[in-house]
Amino acid sequence: MLEILLATNNFGKVKEIKDILNSPKVKILTMKDFPNLPKVEEDGKNYQENAFKKASKISKYTGKICLADDSGLEIDYLKGEPGIYSSRWGTNDKERIKKVLKLLENVPKNRRKAKFVCAAVLIFPDGKIYKVKEECKGSITFNPKGEYGFGYDPIFLIPEYNKTFAELGDKIKNRISHRGKAMRGMVEIVKEISV
Repeated sequence: MLEILLATNNFGKVKEIKDILNSPKVKILTMKDFPNLPKVEEDGKNYQENAFKKASKISKYTGKICLADDSGLEIDYLKGEPGIYSSRWGTNDKERIKKVLKLLENVPKNRRKAKFVCAAVLIFPDGKIYKVKEECKGSITFNPKGEYGFGYDPIFLIPEYNKTFAELGDKIKNRISHRGKAMRGMVEIVKEISV
């Protein structure tokens, strides 16, 4: 059985990734299984660099296969912001959502296009590295809607469903989201490795 350590302290991400990577051939470990792990500074220039930093540092420290991702919301009107700083745009989800809606206060519907981006990196202790990058396009709503998900999900509208990620629920979100697509790419890589 392949043991993979998820290099994230974000419980929402852990749940999502576990649901997507669900396989009898894979045992998922979390950071809670390893007390006193070193803190990783996410100061890379892009998502891939941040994901690589997290996965490589935690893999070196634990000797485990490590999977990390970095993701963010890019809003066209804000020239791609918050981007790699998405999780640092406030101290909690409510604050971050409030900030985005404030910045887009008088912006019409047709100028609220956005996308979620996810870069995932899988690192083996022997140095093997696998990378996947995916995105999901949508737009920003005028008000938060829905109870599911986390982060910016309540204000990220998927046009095909005319619903936010937070209204869609895990099953549909995991099928169409940036992280869902990236993790399914990783599932294919894991399948090949664990055959």
